Amino acid sequence: MAWPNIFQRGALLSQFSHHHVVVFLLTFFSYSLLHASRKTFSNVKVSISKQWTPSAFNKSIELPVEIWSSNHLFPSAEEATLFLGTLDTIFLFSYAVGLFISGIVGDRLNLRWVLSFGMCSSALVVFVFGTLTEWLHFYNKGLYCSLWIVNGLLQSSGWPCVVAVMGNWFGKAGRGVVFGLWSACASVGNILGACLASSVLQYGYEYAFLVTAAVQFAGGIIIFFGLLVSPEEIGLPGIEAEENFEDDSHRPLISGAENEDDAEPNYSIQEDKTITQVKAISFYQACCLPGVIAYSLAYACLKLVNYSFFFWLPFYLSNNFGWKEAEADKLSIWYDVGGIIGGTLQGFISDVLQKRAPVLALSLLLAVGSLVGYSRSPNDKSINALLMAVTGFFIGGPSNMISSAISADLGRQELIQGSTEALATVTGIVDGTGSIGAAVGQYLVSLIQDNLGWMWVFYFFILMVSVCPFCFF
Repeated sequence: MAWPNIFQRGALLSQFSHHHVVVFLLTFFSYSLLHASRKTFSNVKVSISKQWTPSAFNKSIELPVEIWSSNHLFPSAEEATLFLGTLDTIFLFSYAVGLFISGIVGDRLNLRWVLSFGMCSSALVVFVFGTLTEWLHFYNKGLYCSLWIVNGLLQSSGWPCVVAVMGNWFGKAGRGVVFGLWSACASVGNILGACLASSVLQYGYEYAFLVTAAVQFAGGIIIFFGLLVSPEEIGLPGIEAEENFEDDSHRPLISGAENEDDAEPNYSIQEDKTITQVKAISFYQACCLPGVIAYSLAYACLKLVNYSFFFWLPFYLSNNFGWKEAEADKLSIWYDVGGIIGGTLQGFISDVLQKRAPVLALSLLLAVGSLVGYSRSPNDKSINALLMAVTGFFIGGPSNMISSAISADLGRQELIQGSTEALATVTGIVDGTGSIGAAVGQYLVSLIQDNLGWMWVFYFFILMVSVCPFCFF
C-alpha cells in the first residue's frame, strides 16, 4: 500500500526551504491576480449591459429618448447579452492560441520575464477596455473585440509559466496535495475579483476594472524582481531527491502502467558537468507523450463547464432569481470555495492511492448529480450557496487536478529523458485544448440560454461532464 510512501514524502516536504514557500506564494498570487481581472468582467456584465442598452432600462418619462440613447450600442438587452458571450468566446479562443505559443516560449526564455510581461501588459489592456473607454464614453464593438483578443494572448503567458516554475521547485513527492492546494490560485483569484468588483461597483463598473488592473500590474512588478524560476539560481540542488523513492509515480498516477524495469531518471535541472541538458522538446513531441492528448480532450469538456460557471454564474443568479448584482457576485464565491476544497482533498487521495484517474472519474460521476441538484435550486440564497459549493467541489476539483498536478506528471515522464524543458509546453497543450473547448462553450451557453432557457444550459453541462471519464480510461 502507499502509506509508507506518504510518510516518506512528508519527511521530504518538511525539508523544503523558505525559498520553496516564497515560490509557492508568488506563483500562487500571480495567477490569482490574472484570474481576478478575468472575474471582474463576469461580475459586471449586468452593469455593462445596462450601459450598452440605456434605452432598454429607461424608466423616466421626463427625459427624451435621445439622451438615454447617447450610449446606444445595442437595441435590446438580449443582443447585449449575446455580445457579452461573444466576447467570452473571443477571449478564450485567443487565450487558447496563446497557451500553445506561451508554452513553447516559456520553455525557451526566462519564465520570470514572460510571466511579468504578460501580467503588466494584460493589466494595461484591462484598464483600457473597462475604465478608459467608459471615462471617454467611447463604445465600439470592434475596439472591444480587439482589446479582448490581445488580453487573451497576454494572459495566456500565466499558467504555463507558473506550472513550470512549480515543477522546477516541487518534485513528485506529495505532488497531488501540493499542487491540489496550489491550484486553488484560480479559485482564490475568482474570490478576490468578486470581492474587489462588488466593493467598488456602486461607483461604476469602470472602477472595478481600474482596481483589479492596478493590483495585477503591481503584482507583475513584484514577480519580475522577486521570483526565482529554479533552485539552481541560488545554488540549491534540484529535485533529484525524488530518486530516493523506489517507484516512478508518473505512470501509475496517469495511466496505471505496471512495468517499471528501469531506475527513475533524473528530473533535476541542476547543472552537472557530466550531464548535458536536453533541449526543449518540440510541440509535436509533446503531443505524442502518453496521456497528453487524452487528458487534453477531457479537460476541453471539463473546462467548458468550469469556465461557464466562472463567466456566467453571477449573471445567472441575477437574471434567474432577480438578486442584486453585488449580492450575486458575493454568492458566486461559494463555487470557488468548493473547488479549492475539492482540488486539495482529491489531490491528497490520489497521492495515497498513487492513481489519479479513478479519483477523477468518481468525482465527475458525482458531479452529474450535483449539476442536477443545482439546476433545481430554489430561490433561497443559503440552499443555493450550499448546492453551489458541492458543484464546485466535484467540478472545480478535477479541473484543478488536470491543469496542475496531472500536467506536471505528464511533463516529467520517463520518455522525456530528464528534460525539464517540456513542462511549459505540455501544460500549454493541456490548458490550450481546454480553453478551445471553453471558448466554444461560452458562445453555446449564450445561444442555448437565449433560445431554450437556463435548464437546457444545465443539460448541456451534464452531457459534457459525462463525456470526460471516457477520455482518460
